[in-house]
Amino acid sequence: MRTAKKSPEAFRTISEVANELDLPQHVLRFWETKFSQIKPLKRAGGRRYYRPEDVALLMGIKTLLYSDGFTIKGVQKVLREQGVRYVIETGRMAGQEDRPLPVSHGEPAAETEETTEPAAAEAIAEETDDEARGISEHQRAALETILEDLLDLKSSLEEARAAREEPTPEEAEDEESGEHARKSA
Repeated sequence: MRTAKKSPEAFRTISEVANELDLPQHVLRFWETKFSQIKPLKRAGGRRYYRPEDVALLMGIKTLLYSDGFTIKGVQKVLREQGVRYVIETGRMAGQEDRPLPVSHGEPAAETEETTEPAAAEAIAEETDDEARGISEHQRAALETILEDLLDLKSSLEEARAAREEPTPEEAEDEESGEHARKSA
């Protein structure tokens, strides 16, 4: 059976979008939970219908994640700071080296005094000719986002380690009662 080609303005099912973007359907469902801007229409029975704008946004998110190396958190930041239109244009311009970047060339990743290693901070702040070293602006932007995510993770790990080292109230009480028993013996 032959199927008629849909017009560009037609709504698409999740399977049609998954085929068009070369992504599994579960990835699209997962992205809906991570990106509130993706809002397919849902009919009775939970069947999803994606608008052309939804498909364009998904293409932009895919480009940022898979081609530019952004994390989900990084794409969320781009959506917050640059907007949906910017991400849609990123998807439309996929593969073009001269497309605009979500992170400006000289902008360092967010950092705090406690979590940033001096060498990492210097590397970000230095104005060097990255192109001469074989690093494109897209790669630099992706690396800056990854660095920001890693610094956030490092901070979280340090907080977790510090919390583990502090005795719980019960442990402190047991320790005190153990000292009393040793002193009275």
